[in-house]
Amino acid sequence: MPVLTLSGRHFASRVGASLLTAIGLPELITTSLADYGALALSLARDEATRAGLRAKLAAAWHTAPLFDTPRFVRNLERAYRAMWQHHESGAPPQALDVPAG
Repeated sequence: MPVLTLSGRHFASRVGASLLTAIGLPELITTSLADYGALALSLARDEATRAGLRAKLAAAWHTAPLFDTPRFVRNLERAYRAMWQHHESGAPPQALDVPAG
């Protein structure tokens, strides 16, 4: 089961919210301590909801880009090649947009 997340300004909370969004479980992101506590209690008491979340996560395992390691590696290698080509051209450093493949 993914971790319930309290969205905020800290790095860990932003990462948690980003990961939950990437796997299609934004309903586990809360925006206040009160909402966090209420959702935690609700999930603790509701096996059917937890089972539904587990099923949703299992489905995402096969479709979400977050879990597609070969695709990640291909895109990372494409980014490295683009950076190297940019460096070799003698151009000054700049942000590069490397479309996902």
